[in-house]
Amino acid sequence: MNAGARAAVSPLESRYAWLRLAVSTLVMSIGCAGMYVVVVVLPTLQQEFGIARADASFPFTATMLGFAVGGLVMGRIVDRVGVLAPVLFSAVGQLAGFTLAAHAGSAWQFALAQGLLIGMLACSATFAPLLADISHWFDRRRGIAVAICASGNYIAGASWPPLTHWLIEQHGWRGAYQIIGIVGFLLLLPLASFLRRPSPVDHPPPLHVPVTPPPPLALPPNVLMTLLCIAGVACCVAMSMPQVHIVALCGDLGFGAGAGARMLSLMLACGIVSRLASGWIADRIGGLRTLLLGAALQGIALVLFLPADGLVSLYVVSALFGLFQGGIVPSYAIIIREYFPAPEAGRRVGAVVMATLLGMALGGWMSGAIYDYTGSYTAAFANGIGWNLLNVTIVTFLLWRLPARGRLAIA
Repeated sequence: MNAGARAAVSPLESRYAWLRLAVSTLVMSIGCAGMYVVVVVLPTLQQEFGIARADASFPFTATMLGFAVGGLVMGRIVDRVGVLAPVLFSAVGQLAGFTLAAHAGSAWQFALAQGLLIGMLACSATFAPLLADISHWFDRRRGIAVAICASGNYIAGASWPPLTHWLIEQHGWRGAYQIIGIVGFLLLLPLASFLRRPSPVDHPPPLHVPVTPPPPLALPPNVLMTLLCIAGVACCVAMSMPQVHIVALCGDLGFGAGAGARMLSLMLACGIVSRLASGWIADRIGGLRTLLLGAALQGIALVLFLPADGLVSLYVVSALFGLFQGGIVPSYAIIIREYFPAPEAGRRVGAVVMATLLGMALGGWMSGAIYDYTGSYTAAFANGIGWNLLNVTIVTFLLWRLPARGRLAIA
């Protein structure tokens, strides 16, 4: 059979694959709303419930913990039955979680709704499962495809904070939460129908030839996974500091929560550009080098936050932070597909994403606790820089383990 006929029977990088990528990106932008909406209401929760900054940060931590645990479970589900079931779980979690959070009578009730329903169902079901699934539909352009899909998370971050701020002004935070839950449910159900087709890994085409990944850097697979998970925790402890506390920081400096919400939106909009660029780069230099580049640039941006205390300087550094760090998390999914068998993608991507979210959860709470202890965010930024250095060290070690043949193959 000639090359043209071979392409006709292969679903890889087909027109449907690109349509599936577009739908997956949109689904992620809806399902991940809860991890950004909670950041916007953080100052309101602190005032309404009369709690400390660390306690007000806990609902975000609960969301990330639920997201982490749910991602591990959903990754195994997508390996077994496909991505449709997780997306349907997300729709139900979106409606139930935002509804219960809107009627919470205490900060702890709010945190439970965020963690168990919004994080564990709505968010987790539309991140790692979609990344793992879309990686099966592309080979030559896998890096950019995974990056485009992962951009759905940052599209959520760019669009939901200003929309949530406006809804809070119009309907209060409880009304805003109820509206977001209903809208998310109504949008996710019809979109899920586009994802019913099984992936090529589950049902390979007639001439599909499985590609055996190279040995995992001369390390036992579980050792490599452990190092990737530790790196994921470290990079996201650092990443969480600006993302979780930029709204509160702007309030402390007298610029208002509205300015902070717009700054967060700008940060994550620039993160979309970063994710797309990192996908293009990963297709050329591999996931490990792309991860190291993003981690090093993220450290530079965190250092730049230390002297920034004016409105303009904060906008500029927030934009730079988004441009620098957006490609970090998708790089882990690309590394998994480079060094592990395709049928294991869901559970392994789920495990590494769980580690990054544990880092976000730890970092969000830790930064609030450091603020309560010191009265400023300076030490919190310094803490983030230290964790970022740990991430850079681990990735540098893995690159050092890369054999010469592997370097040439990835290049």
